[in-house]
Amino acid sequence: MTTEKIKQKPSVLVTEDDVENQKFLQLILKREFEVDICDSETSFRERLLEKDYDVLIMDISLKGGRDGIEIIKDLRKKNKYKNLPVVCLSAHIFSQDKMKARDAGVDAYLTKPVDNHLLIRTLKKFADGNRDDNH
Repeated sequence: MTTEKIKQKPSVLVTEDDVENQKFLQLILKREFEVDICDSETSFRERLLEKDYDVLIMDISLKGGRDGIEIIKDLRKKNKYKNLPVVCLSAHIFSQDKMKARDAGVDAYLTKPVDNHLLIRTLKKFADGNRDDNH
């Protein structure tokens, strides 16, 4: 019996309402991360209560009443989550969208279609505790 500790993959919660994007993200992330997917604010909150995550991916445009920016603003008000890394992955490319995301507390802002390597590198950096970001 060895005393080595088996290193677990970092966990990521993806909030994305488009089924094709969910499948794509699951496929590219599953080798490096434990991936959970949710598609709404309700399922996002349920997942957060069930498990602790190393990093979150949040889409801005979600079906239903509230968008990803509003959800992140609420998340940052809770002590337990105010330092949880959030990577915004959005089709919104305008600087005002990026500014709103930053003001809400997003750590990195990536646009769709995203470069797979950049996404994985960014998530790993935050999962490892490095919160300095230049995106």
